[in-house]
Amino acid sequence: MSRGVGLEALRRHQLAHLTPAGWAGLLAQSGASFEPMAQDCLHFWAEHDLPLVVTRQPGAGRVDPQGQLALGLPAPAAWQRLRLALQVPLDSVARLGEFPPARQALPLLPALARAPMQRLLDALQVLDCPARVHGSHGWQLISGQTCLRPSSDLDLCLPVQDRAQADAVALLLAAQDGSALPPLDGELVWPDCAAVAWREWAAWRAGRTREVLVKRLHGVTLERGVGA
Repeated sequence: MSRGVGLEALRRHQLAHLTPAGWAGLLAQSGASFEPMAQDCLHFWAEHDLPLVVTRQPGAGRVDPQGQLALGLPAPAAWQRLRLALQVPLDSVARLGEFPPARQALPLLPALARAPMQRLLDALQVLDCPARVHGSHGWQLISGQTCLRPSSDLDLCLPVQDRAQADAVALLLAAQDGSALPPLDGELVWPDCAAVAWREWAAWRAGRTREVLVKRLHGVTLERGVGA
């Protein structure tokens, strides 16, 4: 990839910004394989230089440097919330980025939810867990387009270092159920990029399940030893 972005940097939920040549190639490809509404959405994305998101990659645990990178685009409401699965050559990616810090989503929340959300984010900061916002809230911040529904969950990326921190974060999030906040969704993400839905982690740690679903760049597995 250009500008020194290495394969080792790839992770799920990263934002991939394409080069001009990358967009040109993707738009040419879409003209033959996508319906007009999807093409229109991609043209809007290209014109505004908006990012795509790194999704689960095919293959057995590695990305081929000469191969294709799987990306996604969950379209806003203006394009009927289409979910576009895309592939581009690796050298079409100019740079990788991250979803916004969760604090940036505060203005998108209902008024009654903002103070509880601020308190939650402060508590996560104390736990050394700087949350980022994915999902509809994240995409609305990134694109400026309407992505939210009244029923939208608040989807968080929650970096953790070990089981003790993951337990503390999950306990904090569970305590928000029934509050003024939107339903809280999201993943605990370890340094090796293994990710587990926080509610599934809490259920597993409480002994309600024997295994937990772990998501990585190249697939998902049921495991008993994550975070050890």
